[in-house]
Amino acid sequence: MTQLAARTAVLDRLARVSTQRSTPTLAERLASLERWVHADLVDFESELAVFRGNDARLVHRTAQHLLDLGGKHLRPTCVALASRFGEGFTPRVRELAVAVELVHSATLLHDDVVDVAERRRGQPAASVVYGNAAAIFAGDWLLVAALRRISAAGVDGLLDKMLAIIDEMIVAESIQLERRGKLAGTAVREDYFAIVEGKTAALFRWAMIAGARAAGLSASQELALERYGFHLGVAFQAVDDELDYATSSADTGKNTLADLREGKVTYPLVVALEREPSLYGRIEALLAVDADDPDELCAIASIVRGSGALAA
Repeated sequence: MTQLAARTAVLDRLARVSTQRSTPTLAERLASLERWVHADLVDFESELAVFRGNDARLVHRTAQHLLDLGGKHLRPTCVALASRFGEGFTPRVRELAVAVELVHSATLLHDDVVDVAERRRGQPAASVVYGNAAAIFAGDWLLVAALRRISAAGVDGLLDKMLAIIDEMIVAESIQLERRGKLAGTAVREDYFAIVEGKTAALFRWAMIAGARAAGLSASQELALERYGFHLGVAFQAVDDELDYATSSADTGKNTLADLREGKVTYPLVVALEREPSLYGRIEALLAVDADDPDELCAIASIVRGSGALAA
């Protein structure tokens, strides 16, 4: 499936759900998004396709492995959407769209090493194919390439803004690492949103800011779009969290219950813990002994599902 087809499938699904829930106006708006930025995204994906390093170098092959797996490219889509409110998807905006995708890809390479993940987008993770060291260096290379593109675009303040965003992401990941497997005595809901706002929403915010600023929008318009990016990023992470409880990894391209095994606090878990406080001790006991106990993992997942957390 091509990247444009994959993104269209996502929007089509959202439009169908909207129709089923008696919101036909929203369904039509979702369907129109693809038509509005279609040409921009074709342009972006053509530019991303020619982004390659020296194939003889392990670090470049490792990075390309992930890029070749594709993705929905939601952050570049945000850059394109924001730019459409101003001067449009100029070559400078396209450079920023590629840059945000490279930053995102860098974080994925690093995350798969930290999380000891075996699969990414339904295929073996780059760290599995090429090794952890190669994946770390490939992520670093993509990050440098992204920062160079942002600098070359020459949009006032965007490079400094990205550096601040990366700092937010690192701090959020650090909080997640500190809290992993530790539930008792922590403000679980507050910790969750502190992590999500930095780890995920921050890069969506930058994408909207970049598109707005490069397209010549006013400060107030840029702020409104930044707020939109913030809320979109939080919502995106909540939906991604819900996928951890999918019945089959074939549906999502990810290992099911991976976040639960690793002791990560996800939004369904936040809700379930509030509704079923007995889960605190049960999860901590599981993580302290054997997080790969399939029976206990399934039992906890069943309680989470039964609490109504996924619907929430």
